[in-house]
Amino acid sequence: MPKPVVALVGRPNVGKSTLFNRLAGERLAIVDDTPGTTRDRIFADSEWNGIPFTVVDTGGIDPTHGGRTPLSVGSAEFIEQIRAQAQIAIRDADVVLLLVDGETGPTPADQEVAGILRRHQRLVEGKPTPPVFLVVNKCESARARQNATAFYELGLGDPYPVSAIHGTDVGDLLDEVVKAFPATGEAEEDESVKIAIVGKPNAGKSSLLNRLAGEERAIVSPIAGTTRDAIDTKITFDGIPITLIDTAGIRRRGKIERGVEQYSVLRSFKAIERADVVLLMIDALEGITAQDAHIAGYILDEWKSCVVLVNKWDALPKDTYTMEAYTQIVRRELNFMDYVPLLFISAKTGQRVDQVLPLALRVQEERLARLSTSKINDILQKAVDYQPPPSHAGRQLKIYYGTQVRSDPPTFVLFVNDPALLHFSYMRYLENRIRAEYGFLGTPIKLAAKGHREK
Repeated sequence: MPKPVVALVGRPNVGKSTLFNRLAGERLAIVDDTPGTTRDRIFADSEWNGIPFTVVDTGGIDPTHGGRTPLSVGSAEFIEQIRAQAQIAIRDADVVLLLVDGETGPTPADQEVAGILRRHQRLVEGKPTPPVFLVVNKCESARARQNATAFYELGLGDPYPVSAIHGTDVGDLLDEVVKAFPATGEAEEDESVKIAIVGKPNAGKSSLLNRLAGEERAIVSPIAGTTRDAIDTKITFDGIPITLIDTAGIRRRGKIERGVEQYSVLRSFKAIERADVVLLMIDALEGITAQDAHIAGYILDEWKSCVVLVNKWDALPKDTYTMEAYTQIVRRELNFMDYVPLLFISAKTGQRVDQVLPLALRVQEERLARLSTSKINDILQKAVDYQPPPSHAGRQLKIYYGTQVRSDPPTFVLFVNDPALLHFSYMRYLENRIRAEYGFLGTPIKLAAKGHREK
């Protein structure tokens, strides 16, 4: 089940990144006194009172900028950007936190953001959704806290004075935020296999979607970034219901334009989160780039199964060894996902597109596979016999037994004499031995060690 999304919006230098880092529990966003330091959208997992959610930081946008603030985008573009940012935050977030500066008081920029948020809220059962919390930051002093009442003029209800840098009253704010999350309820069970199509802009994702769906369900254009939303398309293949999720192209950090594109990328990552299998599309003409590896890393972070599709293969000059050479390049650049299958396709001509869904469904089938405890222990015994675990400080690792505790993704627990003795390199060796016996094609494997006394 996708986690609720909390979006932080507001003009520059009100402390969004500081609050983001506090909610994330680590310094993930750059914090600087210079307005406009946050150039891209950053997201992270957070939790409060046992309730997980995703928090999203955004670059501040000032529609009233007149040249004094050192920002790289001209003032004429700010109105449209802030409108896009606020509108899509309203549409895609479950809760919006509008941050303002308690030291400066309300500004025309704050009025602009608040007006956009008010106008685009929609009423559900008589309540505005998504709820917007007015967070008055930098309230370290008594004067700033007293000035917080001035923000009632924004028309967004009670202001919440906090100090993000010190954490003062942030807990009280979060108590109210988690109460505002949408109720999960009894969701209608969706038995379809969810396949997300992700990649850089203009890699051919929408063209592939149209090929797989058999009709023009997504706009296809050579202009990068045409797809703004995550689009769900329901199809049936060999009697199996499938949900295809087309997504906006994911650009490299720093290249993400503020506003619409920031939140389009957010939707792409939400699509990865709810997918069973992710199709990572590579542009054969551009070759594999650092951004392709970056996206692959997000797929792995979410423990999702994956198929790498090298698209536009028809347009690439080839000889007898081109595919083999290209395969070696992809394997080298994505060496942390060496278990992922590769398929060279052309969404434009249809070359090998008929193999995409069968391969994705095979990967999904192996993602759900379970091995018996006896099979696992047979694999472990052979692995230890072939290569005994190294000793550390005179102590030898002993693996008593292992078992698979879950699938989706396959997760194994190894009972050992001391988990600290199980080095990462030997853990990777055991994973490779498991894959050698049972492939788990395209699927990450989780291995965990648990201490156990020998009888």
